[in-house]
Amino acid sequence: MMNTTLAIEIAEALCIRWERVVLTPYLCAAGVPTIGAGATYYEDGTRVTLHDPAISRARAMQLLRWMIVTKYLPSVVELCPGLNSPQRLAAIIDFTFNLGSGNLRISNLRKRINTGRWDDVPEELRKWVWAGGVKLRGLANRREAEIALI
Repeated sequence: MMNTTLAIEIAEALCIRWERVVLTPYLCAAGVPTIGAGATYYEDGTRVTLHDPAISRARAMQLLRWMIVTKYLPSVVELCPGLNSPQRLAAIIDFTFNLGSGNLRISNLRKRINTGRWDDVPEELRKWVWAGGVKLRGLANRREAEIALI
């Protein structure tokens, strides 16, 4: 049985490292009201608005853990049942947190994971470093941090 608690902790650390943690509501790059480390809604389903009060860092971390446990972990486990270590699971949770489960679903990355072609996974992760036709150093660094766990 895999240690999902460890995977969650590693994924949290990756997300905190690469996501900016903002304690007041802001518009993300996609123009969606966001708070904390990428939360666009709260546990009760209420969407974040730009008029919401600031939150504490502890609350931001609570929301992050909730998002990982209720959204990203289940999605990754469903899409990639071949993930066989907490480190690999954490890496793909971070990828999915960053890029969404829809991108994981359609990716060759998922195909490589599910067929056990682990030597091909780093190459697939390195394809996901572009935004608006520009290779972003931050995304490249994030992918390398994920690769280090594969």
